[in-house]
Amino acid sequence: MDKKRGSFSNKMGFVLAAAGSAVGLGNLWRFPYLAAKYGGGIFLLVYLILAVTLGFTLMITEIAIGRKTGLSAVGAFKALDKRFKFVGYLACVVPFVITPYYCVIGGWVIKYFVTFLTGDVAAAAGDEYFNGFISQTASPVFWFALYVIITAVVVIFGVEKGIEKASRIMMPLLVVLIVGVSVFCITRPGAMEGVKYYLLPDFSKFSATTVLAAMGQLFYSMSLAMGIMITYGSYMKKDCNLEKSVRQIEIFDTAIAFLAGLMIIPSVFVFSGGDEAALGKGPSLMFVTLPKVFEDMTLGGVIGTVFFLLVLFAALTSSISLLETNVSIIRDKLGWSRKKATITVTIYVLVLGAIVSLGFGPLSFIKIIGLGLLDFFDFLSNSVLMPIVAILTCICIGHFIGSKVVSDEVELNGAFKFKKFYNIMLKWIAPICLILILVFAVSEAMGWITV
Repeated sequence: MDKKRGSFSNKMGFVLAAAGSAVGLGNLWRFPYLAAKYGGGIFLLVYLILAVTLGFTLMITEIAIGRKTGLSAVGAFKALDKRFKFVGYLACVVPFVITPYYCVIGGWVIKYFVTFLTGDVAAAAGDEYFNGFISQTASPVFWFALYVIITAVVVIFGVEKGIEKASRIMMPLLVVLIVGVSVFCITRPGAMEGVKYYLLPDFSKFSATTVLAAMGQLFYSMSLAMGIMITYGSYMKKDCNLEKSVRQIEIFDTAIAFLAGLMIIPSVFVFSGGDEAALGKGPSLMFVTLPKVFEDMTLGGVIGTVFFLLVLFAALTSSISLLETNVSIIRDKLGWSRKKATITVTIYVLVLGAIVSLGFGPLSFIKIIGLGLLDFFDFLSNSVLMPIVAILTCICIGHFIGSKVVSDEVELNGAFKFKKFYNIMLKWIAPICLILILVFAVSEAMGWITV
């Protein structure tokens, strides 16, 4: 039985892997369409402020808890105070809910990458291509299963040989690709209007909804409140500077999200001739609108292929971290070997994910609180469970266990520069903001408010 806990070989390995976890579909798929929907520059400004305040507070708390205890979420909270082990269990539910449906979307990305790679750009740009694909039975399940297997192969090799090695290769490639595509997109004729919309804040478009939407995106984008950062923190060596590492992860994650918006929003302006209404496509912006943009571009087939390869890299780094968190939970609880735990979790993901995938086709008649299967699981994880976990984490650490447990861990490698700011955020500001997120999200889903 393999009970030895893995670790990252050095600080760079940890930062790249943790950044890889944070950088995913939340950055490349979700962030641009939310920025487009909520006013471009003003959404970007609000998000940046929240990232360096709320995001910093939650991330440093979770990584410190993981490194101090050397355990994943359940064991970590139990080790700190047995009264709060339930918070760990709740946190562990989140990656088990997210992983199957996240991998379904990952399968869509592989499908689009292969479609562009084979030169079938015109088909991908068709009005009914996306809906026609996801409503089938065999094809979306096949691509989903392929995506899951790729993810599982990396995880089964472990922390240093699997996750760290994959991150060291994929993250630098991701940066090169996204910078290259961004430069290409903003130099297209007509793109500067989109750049202005995205970069220049229009304060007339500011509202409470903008703030709350940006806070909700923070969870999705930074892998917060789902046990991932606690798990990765448990693999972090004691000689790594924790505060500095968190800042580097935040900068990397936010930069990728920023560049994704710089790719997508100006591209849509080019395609639409400057019509802001074209930005209102929401979640389908990547799979429906962008293929049309690429078809209309010179060398669009090549650019589209590179773009979906980039999205695939980003998606894989996050699904690897999700699956690794699930595996770590099973190993800590049952003492299983990495191989046995990985195979078991992979089977679970394949079964539930296939059902979710079929929710757009043969099982589309299934609705839960008026939502299809994927939308329901997304709502349950991102809008309900993650804010609740974050609220409980702030209250437990800030008011019961004591923030000293975090600051002591940070100060193993020098002074905690933002200690006073951290304590105020953890105890008061973060919980209040998070409660507002939860109330807003539930109210919107139930139709009590409209945005």
